Amino acid sequence: MVESAAASRFLTRHVKLGLDTSILIYLVQDHPRYGAWCAGLFARIERNELDVVASTVSYLEALVLPYRVGNEELLERFYGLLDTYPHLTWVPMTINIADRAAELRARYHLSTPDAIQIATAIEAGATGFIGNDNGFRKVREIECLVLDDVV
Repeated sequence: MVESAAASRFLTRHVKLGLDTSILIYLVQDHPRYGAWCAGLFARIERNELDVVASTVSYLEALVLPYRVGNEELLERFYGLLDTYPHLTWVPMTINIADRAAELRARYHLSTPDAIQIATAIEAGATGFIGNDNGFRKVREIECLVLDDVV
């Protein structure tokens, strides 16, 4: 994985990370711009260099397209990642996460799924979050890495 100095520093600063749905999608669909970077990230996760958490909202979001288009092969690739990947913890929605998400949504005008994902990472003890939404740049409660800035 070739990564920018900023991405390297970010990954060095954080042992536990939250992930946005986009990162999962880029990996499984081998996105032309982001796929290789995400594959390198997941190799680190698999080697237990990083611990990651994701909201069950991401689970939902990642499966929509394969169900919508009836692509069983893509659905199986997502299930392979979502159900069996080591050091990837799925965090269900709780009242505390909902409350934190509402606060973040109000403060930063995030979408509801984005606010839930950030709140999930914070509540799970992550110190960093990786996504690719411009709104993440505004968040101050957790350090966010926006892929467009480093890939």
